[in-house]
Amino acid sequence: MSLPVAEPGGCEDDRVAVLKDLVLPLPDRRDGKVRMSWALPDAGGEPRRLFVTTDRLSAFDRVLGCVAGKGQVLNELAAWWFNQLNDLVATHLISVPDPNALVARAAQPLSVEVVVRGAITGVTSTSLWKRYSDGARVIDGHRFLDGLQKNALLPEPIITPTTKAVTGGHDEPLSCIEVVTQGLVEPELWERVCAVALAIFERGSQVAASAGLILADTKYEFGLAHDGTLMLIDEVHTPDSSRYWLAESYGQRISAGQEPQSLDKEIIRKAYAALGYRGESTPPELPDDVWRQVGEGYSRAFIMLTGREPTTQSGPIAERIIRSLTIAGLIPGSGGLS
Repeated sequence: MSLPVAEPGGCEDDRVAVLKDLVLPLPDRRDGKVRMSWALPDAGGEPRRLFVTTDRLSAFDRVLGCVAGKGQVLNELAAWWFNQLNDLVATHLISVPDPNALVARAAQPLSVEVVVRGAITGVTSTSLWKRYSDGARVIDGHRFLDGLQKNALLPEPIITPTTKAVTGGHDEPLSCIEVVTQGLVEPELWERVCAVALAIFERGSQVAASAGLILADTKYEFGLAHDGTLMLIDEVHTPDSSRYWLAESYGQRISAGQEPQSLDKEIIRKAYAALGYRGESTPPELPDDVWRQVGEGYSRAFIMLTGREPTTQSGPIAERIIRSLTIAGLIPGSGGLS
């Protein structure tokens, strides 16, 4: 499945069909950069929410464009990963009524995001490499030796939490100690979150390696179910939340001082950073081929990991989603594309 690209910046392009928004006859709509969610009636006393993943792409804590089909790839891949990990931690996944939609157990999200890093890399202001190259040797509570090379694998994965930015803001890095001392997560719960996050990353790294990929780093979100159960929520090990490098070329490219071949949105981050943009003011335009590389990378990562193509779809995306949700008995009437 090759993902065509829509015009960056506003997701407005008549050349391709993209899902940028959806109107549904459901209450309590909440909007994220990429996903929207609505409240669903409880099932067996358990609160539920419906999540729809759009084709929007965010970087530097801003929505910068759309890639057609990206939302489907993210949703289906996240669901696939939830099923690979549910022996390690409870997940919010209940069902996937449509390639872009997910029915989930409602959760109270923890107030921090858990970033697990297996390599020193990145171009954003909060990335390990940017801060290390600026001279820092103690970063987010971890001490690093001199002489490290960009994109080098770390001796063992580390956890670098961040705050959750409000709309228009930026996530701020924390140390694990600060998560507790600032009262963001209770000590015992945070200890368990860290243990689970490292176990998930180890499993993800093993699965990625068997598929010919390196899971360089990733972001996890956790929440508490209505009964207090710790759950993995949002998405997991997708090219939106993770950096994937091709293993076959990694060693040769690092030895040559080249960047690893990425199958994630780091291509977009690097392209913007090369133009001096890191999330402030109006973003510059990028060539279509840069956006196309991102779409192709997402598709390739999906196929390598799952061993199959994303579900084949045709016709207007919003109409298909509404039809799927109606058949599943999740919505009473019709919605529409906004």
